[in-house]
Amino acid sequence: MKVRFWGVRGSIPVPGRTTNRYGGNTSCVEVRPDRGDPIIIDAGTGIRKLGKSLMEEAFGEGKGRVSILISHTHWDHVQGLPFFSPLYRPGNQIQIFARQRDMHLEAVFSQQHHGAYFPIPLSDLHADMQFHEVIEGARFEIGEAKITCARLNHPWVAIAYRVDVDRAAVVYCADTAPFDDLLLGRDFIEKPHLGTLPPPVRDELAQMRAGVVALAKGADLLIYDTQFTPEEYKVRPHWGHSRPDDAIEIAREAKVKQLCLFHHAPLRSDDDNDRILQLARDTAGTLPVISAYEGLEVQL
Repeated sequence: MKVRFWGVRGSIPVPGRTTNRYGGNTSCVEVRPDRGDPIIIDAGTGIRKLGKSLMEEAFGEGKGRVSILISHTHWDHVQGLPFFSPLYRPGNQIQIFARQRDMHLEAVFSQQHHGAYFPIPLSDLHADMQFHEVIEGARFEIGEAKITCARLNHPWVAIAYRVDVDRAAVVYCADTAPFDDLLLGRDFIEKPHLGTLPPPVRDELAQMRAGVVALAKGADLLIYDTQFTPEEYKVRPHWGHSRPDDAIEIAREAKVKQLCLFHHAPLRSDDDNDRILQLARDTAGTLPVISAYEGLEVQL
């Protein structure tokens, strides 16, 4: 399989001179099996350019099939979907997988197509769209690919995905906080005062962490949320993001073959990301560490 990064930022897109090398689009990763249809993980603004590329293939003739795995429906992970060109060509088949228990998935995604936000309703798109609810622990197949899910520690709850195909495995974990300070879930937590964090829910956090380690066990590539530096995490532990050291710990315990730093903070320049990558490599020792940038391709 081939893994290609089309969007690597968290929170908001940040085009500009200081972000050209890593890119400014929000989260979107393409997994392309050797045989079979593409699988897309998250639909941030990076999915727009991916969609243009797909239109040069069977999707331009209305004969394309693609599955989109959504980690969660925060805006930086879905805001590119209305600009995904294959949606506008009759005959294309789009399968969307996401976790959402309080509202039908189609209703969730149709909200950003309401007239106040976008000129074209979801119901007017020409492709055949189907929505599938997933929960932590779910297992299903997309063609020859086997998909496994685990819960992450993030407000409104996020899902991590493992894709096994072509005798290789990639694991995508964005967004998640560490599993030791706060248990995050359906409700947002107000900013705690420094030194006054509520007692952590040890058992549930430990179970969640164990689930992520099990999901990543032996993976060829682990893509992990590393939006925060240690200093930033101290100020915003309630935002649901991790530090490079957290990703390294999970990667080591799971014995993954390669770790990829992902979901870069919008304020982070290319030079900042270079420094964070070098520090992570110094800490990781023999564990290979790379940092995601737009256009990066990893063959597994």
